[in-house]
Amino acid sequence: MCGIAGMVNLDGRPVVRETLQNMTDAITHRGPDGEGHWIDGNIGLGHRRLAIIDLSPAGHQPMITGDGRFVLSYNGEVYNFRELRKELEMLGHSFRGNSDSEVVLKSIAHWGNDAFLKFNGMFALAFWDAKDRKLLLARDRYGVKPLYYSKQDNTLYFASEQKAFTGLTSFRKEINKPALLEYFTFQNLFTSQTLLKDVELLKPGHYLEVFLGSSNTVFNINCYWDYRFREPEQQKKPQEYLEELDRLFNQAVKRQLIGDVELGAYLSGGMDSGSITAIAANKFPNLKSFTCGFDLSSASGIELAFDERVNAEAMSASFKTEHYEMVLKAGDMERCLPRLAWHLEEPRVGQSYPNYYAAYLASKFVKVVLSGTGGDELFGGYPWRYYRAANCQNFEDYVNQYYGYWQRLLSNTQIKQMFAPVWGDVKDVWTRDIFRDVFATHDNELKRPEDYINHSLYFEAKTFLHGLFVVEDKLSMAHGLETRVPFMDNDLVDFAMQCPVSLKLNNLSNVLKINENDPRDKQGVYFQKTNDGKQILRDVMRRYIPEDVVKREKQGFSSPDASWFKGDSINFVKMKLLNKNANIYNFFDRATITSLLGEHLQGSQNRRLLIWSLLNIEVWLESF
Repeated sequence: MCGIAGMVNLDGRPVVRETLQNMTDAITHRGPDGEGHWIDGNIGLGHRRLAIIDLSPAGHQPMITGDGRFVLSYNGEVYNFRELRKELEMLGHSFRGNSDSEVVLKSIAHWGNDAFLKFNGMFALAFWDAKDRKLLLARDRYGVKPLYYSKQDNTLYFASEQKAFTGLTSFRKEINKPALLEYFTFQNLFTSQTLLKDVELLKPGHYLEVFLGSSNTVFNINCYWDYRFREPEQQKKPQEYLEELDRLFNQAVKRQLIGDVELGAYLSGGMDSGSITAIAANKFPNLKSFTCGFDLSSASGIELAFDERVNAEAMSASFKTEHYEMVLKAGDMERCLPRLAWHLEEPRVGQSYPNYYAAYLASKFVKVVLSGTGGDELFGGYPWRYYRAANCQNFEDYVNQYYGYWQRLLSNTQIKQMFAPVWGDVKDVWTRDIFRDVFATHDNELKRPEDYINHSLYFEAKTFLHGLFVVEDKLSMAHGLETRVPFMDNDLVDFAMQCPVSLKLNNLSNVLKINENDPRDKQGVYFQKTNDGKQILRDVMRRYIPEDVVKREKQGFSSPDASWFKGDSINFVKMKLLNKNANIYNFFDRATITSLLGEHLQGSQNRRLLIWSLLNIEVWLESF
């Protein structure tokens, strides 16, 4: 796990080493174990190394083939690199070291772009072919590792993080207003945009080719993989699916236990991280595990269940892990926010500072940590979301029902109120088109309720899960920590996409019988948080973790900020957001924000996600 950076002067000017050095210096935290630079005329590749596999100099990057034709700067882990190495050796390739980086280099040299489909892992890379004068930028199929690029005048920059660009004197730092509107609609970015103008995030499962010809430079962006959630044409017996899932889950966890450094696991108290920890602990006695809990002395309502330490401690005792905990208090958010905003670079889904502290804790003991991210999105962990779209007439009806739900921060009316006085009229058609465009390449026919559920699973994997990965990468690498996600094993994902909806959700038949004349509150009856989801996963996991954990309702990794923002942290919120000189009022209407904050502080509305987003944007503006 590392950080990469580089540049191409498209007008032929030679790369200045100092510029490349400044780019890698900006991301030193991603790779504290070493650095490397390679320059050939108008192209330069840089690298910061976090040594995980083959700690010797043989793993140094940028890595060059013996004939000097191919050069690689790579960030990630390809877990099937040993199998690929054997295949390449049979084809006549030889190897100097034992790193997966060398296997990635030789794989692309031999198979070209087809190599990406062979990689089972996470990666972001830059690959240079000196003979064909071609630069290749690529990202793993799920988007676990980020890769940004920006064309400024006659230079193309690329890096693992945007701050590799922003520190350059030639870089123009301007806010991207359309992306800001997109974020405050979805609390996420569905497009390749970022909050910085002219900076884009290469989409998951895509590669960018730059052909540096003698006369014209040609750019091509291609998709090499996408999710395909659909009902199988011929269903097997439920027990067959169960046994296959058990086998693939064990295989996925064991694949990701490779490395030459100490490895640990997050243990949140929930099913996904608990099951991963159970299997990993069976292979590594005294495996280190990590939990972040919360001081709930000033919390109320559903927040009283947010601290999962008791369940985590019970599973740690059962699995015999070496367990470490951290308890977060209201002031911890205030203390870390400047550092968090700088590392995160732009806010995405949810409140992420607990993840920052969890990574900080784990980094004190290990270099690699396993995470349960992905289990919910693959196996239907949020049934109250999918049920909203189960009864649809057609795709447009589906968009109408689901779009409104994913406006996580504000309604269209509130967005217009907040943006319009500063920007003029804001039309919701644009953001609705962004929502609709997520499905542009998903050719799933919409005939049955199960098809609409699979549409929702596709949507969440492409947007919500991707946002989680971007956050996880930035906040773990802030501490020089590599996070691995066993659920995103290729074989396991392929299984999940073909697993029948009926094995994931156990209440779909009741939801399809909703009577619109039912006097009961249908939102309360059918769309409340439940344990309906991930049924087949629950059936497998009860082989590894306690029954009470298997039966628990889905709970996210959330802090009790709804209470803290109007209690312990109220002065901080007012200082940042009600300050007459706050940066946010260069872009938003002051009266609207003051009114929305007032609703939360008075207790009439829970605006915790909005307050978090405004705080994050305010500090982001200060930092960038």
